[in-house]
Formats: sequence, structure tokens, C-alpha cells
Amino acid sequence: MPPKVPVTVVIPVLNEGHQIAECVRDSYWADEVLVADGGSTDDTVAQARAAGATVIEGTGPGTGKQRNQAFAQARNAWIFSLDADERFSPELIAEIGAAVAAPKHAAYRIRRRNFWLGHEQTRGGWGRDWVDRLHRREHRYVEARPHDHLEPIADTGDLRGTLLHQPYRDLRHQLDKMNRYAELGALDLWNAGRRASWWDLAIRPLWRFIKAWILGGGILEGRYGLTRSVLGAYTAFLKYANLWAFERTKR
Repeated sequence: MPPKVPVTVVIPVLNEGHQIAECVRDSYWADEVLVADGGSTDDTVAQARAAGATVIEGTGPGTGKQRNQAFAQARNAWIFSLDADERFSPELIAEIGAAVAAPKHAAYRIRRRNFWLGHEQTRGGWGRDWVDRLHRREHRYVEARPHDHLEPIADTGDLRGTLLHQPYRDLRHQLDKMNRYAELGALDLWNAGRRASWWDLAIRPLWRFIKAWILGGGILEGRYGLTRSVLGAYTAFLKYANLWAFERTKR
């Protein structure tokens, strides 16, 4: 077998028993795979260990904190921050090996190919989705909700290989995520002193739809683009509806 690439793959998880084993096996090329578990109540931990990962339990709360806690325990100088719903393309694996063998940058961006209901999304934000994932161990993630992100690094290059990303198993799973993210986003706004206006409840979701369906080119993707744009607008509405509800209940 070829030698392992001196990279630690870090995967933050919470109840990902249905896919964590496949995700760990997909990282076979890496010298180390760390799964940072945030308190799963399913068989995530057992599945990850059976697939060959080292599991760090009791991390978090939040994926940003989970990642950072795992970085501190990584044995390699280079980290690849992976999500449980992402997979490596063969081209990306080869590029990662070359990049860490003769690094030209302190971090690297990777483009994600996003798949939704069996169809690759190529328009709007889904079609221009770049994420900073390969980086030196000393860098940390900003612990933002609902989506964390790597701290700004001036010396960042691009890799041509792609990550394959399927964020939702089905429509029910997507709706569950939408509700959870909307409430988290509303809570952050509430804690920052924001309150929901008529503009937020009526115009902001409409603008989100127009931006995705017309300006983002969703109209060219037929029913996929239309449905995705409507769901995006609904997510925006849910966030500010939650914020309005917090005000009514004096949360």
C-alpha cells in the first residue's frame, strides 16, 4: 500500500451513525483520522471506531469548538477539516499529498460539488461554493452558528480537486435542518439585541427568493431551482419568525 499522507482529517459529529463509517473509510489515505463527537446518542462513536478513526468524546458545544479541540490533539502539522456529509474526489486526494509535501501556502481552498435530491446544483451559491479546509495545525475555526469557518488566513491557495457534498438525505432531513438552523440564527440575533421588523418578515424572504431564483440562475434549473429557491426563502422567514416569537414570549 502507498504511504499515508501526513495529514490529520478532523470530522466533527453529532448523531451521524448512518454515514460516519463511510466518511472515515473515505479518509483512508490520511495518516490520522480524528472524530470529534459532541455527545451522540446513536451508534456514531462505535461506527467511527470500527472504521478505524480515533474518537474524542465530549467535545463542543458547536462544530467550531469540536474542530478546535481536535486540532489541539492532532499529531500532524497539516489538518483537513471535513464534514461527515463530504467525500474526497481522487484528484483532491492526490493534490493534498502534493501540497503538504511541498507547501506553497499556509492554507488551501477547495470547491465543493453539491448534490441535492440526486442532482448536482450548479447555480447560485451552490455552484460557487469554496471552503477553506486544508490548513496548518496552529490555525483555528471561528465558532459561529449555525456554520463555523476557518479564521482568515492571508496566504491561502486553491486546489483543483473537489469535495463531493450531499448535505441532506431527503426532504424531511432538510426541513429538520432548516428548522434547527433558523432557531439558532434567531437566537444569535436575539442575544445581539436584534428584533424582527415587518421588513424582515415580509421583504427579506422575498428578496432571498429573487436572489436565488432569478439573479442566481435557479430559474435555469427547472423544478430543482424553483424548489430550492422557495426553501431558501422559507428558511429566511423561519429565522425572523423565530426572532419575532422570542420577543412575544420575552425569551
